[in-house]
Amino acid sequence: MSILTSQVSDRPAFVAEQFDDIDQQRDAAKLGMWIFLATEVLFFGGLFLAYTIYRFTYGHVFVDASRRLDVVLGGTNTAVLLVSSLLMALGVRAAQLDHRRLLVRLLLGTAFLGCVFMSIKAVEYHNDFVEHLVPGAHFEWKGPDPHNAELFFWIYFAMTGLHAIHVTVGIGILLVLALLAWRGKFSGGNYSQIEITGLYWHFIDIVWVFLFPLLYLVGHR
Repeated sequence: MSILTSQVSDRPAFVAEQFDDIDQQRDAAKLGMWIFLATEVLFFGGLFLAYTIYRFTYGHVFVDASRRLDVVLGGTNTAVLLVSSLLMALGVRAAQLDHRRLLVRLLLGTAFLGCVFMSIKAVEYHNDFVEHLVPGAHFEWKGPDPHNAELFFWIYFAMTGLHAIHVTVGIGILLVLALLAWRGKFSGGNYSQIEITGLYWHFIDIVWVFLFPLLYLVGHR
């Protein structure tokens, strides 16, 4: 009984009672995030499949519609997300090394770049609205096959809009983690939340890496 009591008292306070040690808790957290990301892959996968089918069915009009997207803004956003992923990876390393101030800066830097991404995306959406490229009653297409051109923009807004929701959620999580890190909540090996958030943010980055060439570059060969 005394041995059991000693083992419990030696365990850090942030280790939940259902786990034997911090490594087991960390592995369970990462497994949970991987399962969540697998469901997200299936969700985005359905949109990618729909895009692929319509792309090969209405290839010419999809190419023409893609040329209406702003490659410069899309490319800039790609670079922004890639740099943010680098900062996130460095943030995970800072958490592992127990560098609290550096962790806070890196989390805030990642969140800031997420805000930059969303700001650029807002400018792009505004331009699409001004040019009447938003599907609906005010959609205008001067080229051939306007119906399927509108279909391209339905898919474009669905995929990029869903991605933007994920980015917004990620920014909120990063800001909360930065506040907790500033308060010293991730010291002494307690960095599971940083790791699983890193996995989520890298997933966001990877999805955009696929979205950019499929939507923006198909008409710029």
